[in-house]
Order: sequence, then C-alpha cells, then structure tokens
Amino acid sequence: MPHLPDHLLTGYQNFMSGRYLAESGRYRSLAREGQSPETMIIACCDSRAAPEAIFDAGPGELFVLRNVGNLVPPYAPDDQFHSTSAALEFAVQSLKVKNIVVMGHGRCGGIRAALDPNSAPLSPGDFIGKWMSLIAPAAETVSSSTFMTATERQTALERISIRYSIANLRTFPCVSILEGKGRLSLHGAWFDISTGELWVMNKDTGDFERPEIS
Repeated sequence: MPHLPDHLLTGYQNFMSGRYLAESGRYRSLAREGQSPETMIIACCDSRAAPEAIFDAGPGELFVLRNVGNLVPPYAPDDQFHSTSAALEFAVQSLKVKNIVVMGHGRCGGIRAALDPNSAPLSPGDFIGKWMSLIAPAAETVSSSTFMTATERQTALERISIRYSIANLRTFPCVSILEGKGRLSLHGAWFDISTGELWVMNKDTGDFERPEIS
C-alpha cells in the first residue's frame, strides 16, 4: 500500500514537471529569503473555495488561514489554544501584512449548520457546533425571518459572518492599532461557487458588490 493516495502522488508528479519547473527560481528564492506576502486571506476549509486558485496566486503571494466558516473569534488572551488568533498574530506581527481579507463563499456547510439548531452533532465533542456558535445571535435572527427563502437566509448569514469576523479582527490590539495608523486594511469578499462570481464588501456601507473587471 502506498504511503500516499495515488491521485496525490500523480498530482505531485504533475506539479514537479509543471508549475515547480516553471517557477523553481522563485521557490528557491522563497526558501532562501523567506516569505513576505502582503495579503492574508481568512477563508473557509471548503475544498471548493481555495483562495490561491480564486486569486490566481503564485507561491509566497498569499498567507492563507482556513477554518470552518471563515470565522475570526474575538480577542481572548487566555490559556486556551487559539489557532486562528495565532495565525493572525504571526501574519500581522511577524510578516507585517498590509491587507487582511475575510472571504466567505456560497453553500457553506458551516453556515448551514449554524442556521439549523436541530442539526445533530457529528461527534460527541460537537466541535463544529461550538465553533459556529460564534455567530449564534446572527443565525437566530436570520433563521427567524419568514420573508426569506432558505437559500436567501443562507446567503445572508454567509455575508453577515464576514462582517462579524471583520468586527472581531478589530478587537485585536495589533490589528486596530495598525489599521488606525493606515498600515493595515481590512476587506470582505464572498465567492459564489456555482458562477465563479466574487462579491466585494463596500467598506462604507457593508454591502456586497460585484467589482468591474475586464
């Protein structure tokens, strides 16, 4: 039995004979000099919404953090384990990124679970349920609306969660201080898997708009 699934080994072979061969100089430079991405992307784990593919990014261009539902918890300097906060700390304090983009997407399973309070936990630990409880108040408000269809409620909470995460980013002193000095910008985006459309959050209104691209 191989140590990796065959399709991964085949993919690696294609990578070495394709992209790595074409960009081997850049990879060697990154290995020698380290990474210095200007943008951090906080995205969902969903396999259908990979930031590197959506933004056509090369090696070293994006610092990507992915978790269920692309959520950012509020600043909590305690003795618990905080993987999202740790990645944020590294991106801002060590890499000194200039942009943080919270990118949600359509048909998010985590958001769907948050909208269904009766959904059964996947395990006794109910890790997803506890994690998605970060947006429980918004989920309760959206799910109680009888004027929206299920699809509309899903999209609404997907976008609300992006604004929620951006608000939580500002509870981190390292973020709020640098944003106040104009050295860090926060952005929101939502990706429609079915159409490939990217909707960008208007910083003034919070609305999501389709950018004009040629």
